[in-house]
Amino acid sequence: MLDIKWIRDNPEALDAALKNRGAAPLSAEILRLDEARRDHLRRLQDLQGRRNDVSKEIGKAKGAGDAARADALMREVADIKGAVQEGEETERRLDANLQDVLSQVPNIPLEDVPVGTDESDNVEVRRVGDKPVFDFTPLEHYDLGEALGLMDFEAAARMSGARFTVLRGKLARLERALGQFMLDNSTGNFGYQEVSPPLLVRDEALFGTGQLPKFSEDLFNTTDGRWLIPTAEVSLTNLVREQILDEAALPLRVTALTPSFRSEAGSAGRDTKGMLRQHQFYKAELVSVTTPENSGAELERMTECAERVLQMLGLHYRVVTLCTGDMGFSSRKTYDIEVWLPGQDTFREISSCSVCGDFQARRMQARYRPSGEKQPPRYVHTLNGSGTAVGRALIAVMENYQTADGGIIIPEALRPYMGGLERIEKDA
Repeated sequence: MLDIKWIRDNPEALDAALKNRGAAPLSAEILRLDEARRDHLRRLQDLQGRRNDVSKEIGKAKGAGDAARADALMREVADIKGAVQEGEETERRLDANLQDVLSQVPNIPLEDVPVGTDESDNVEVRRVGDKPVFDFTPLEHYDLGEALGLMDFEAAARMSGARFTVLRGKLARLERALGQFMLDNSTGNFGYQEVSPPLLVRDEALFGTGQLPKFSEDLFNTTDGRWLIPTAEVSLTNLVREQILDEAALPLRVTALTPSFRSEAGSAGRDTKGMLRQHQFYKAELVSVTTPENSGAELERMTECAERVLQMLGLHYRVVTLCTGDMGFSSRKTYDIEVWLPGQDTFREISSCSVCGDFQARRMQARYRPSGEKQPPRYVHTLNGSGTAVGRALIAVMENYQTADGGIIIPEALRPYMGGLERIEKDA
């Protein structure tokens, strides 16, 4: 959530940022609601001040033996009390109206974020590795998996419907191996602390990270009012909600390997075949909590951590900076890492690393106390990234390491997690 004081001082900058994001201007509406609330608060404070003054006059009237004046003043206090109670209810309504609008305003992009409308305006930062060369036409992952008898979309559809997959045997183990490999990389090489967080959260948690109220259709809601997490970003970031941390505890870096659940409400007709866009998938999530001064460097570090996974797997990929029109709601800047999929002959997103500034921290009331300084607590900065999406990493390994006879070579980095297995072949 944006700081209302900043909006008061920078209405033109807000509208310019919203325009760059492809959204309508909102500063006039926000300032109107803000001014109405502030005007009402001033009137309410005047009423409360008058009530205090009249209360003092009552004592003086009684002391002077002026019962009639004391009675009149007491009636006035009673009237003021009723007006104050009504005014406090109006204050809550005006505050709720303002907060409702503010809660749906996206974050302000950093100055170095390219301006654009969609993914075609994203800017490539670098490419790493080489495309694999095949002497045959490479297959897509679902053709490979079904031919091996280890990827079953029909069984998944019978029990759960579209956008689910059943993995069997060595392919199921390969998925598990990838997740464990990612966790070991993040904890062993980059110092993230592993966490096993809840998969069900309350409204407040999703509001804190920005999924609610704007994106409720993309989520799965349970019958008792909880939500299945769309990413472990929600659980991990909310570890610091309503907390005041010591600066010495920062940066806080945590990671989790969890299922993620998404309704994919806005993706009708997109990636309907295979495992690219599922309602349920595993992801190794990274979350960092830092001071404002260090959040920019932390974004580069987090992206390096996600890239390291692909480098160790020997996969060709590129890093792009998302343009203003393609960024997530809570992000100030985002790097997408796109892995090469030879079956599709294109790059596809496998990780997204974002810095959110204090946007989520304000929604969660997450702050820190600066070391050695006598000043109020400050809001932390939060970052999140995929380190990486396990299902898409599985797709990438399958397609990049496929063989002409329909087998899959296991990358060396994963073989210890596969009991030394070097290759997946169809069972006899």
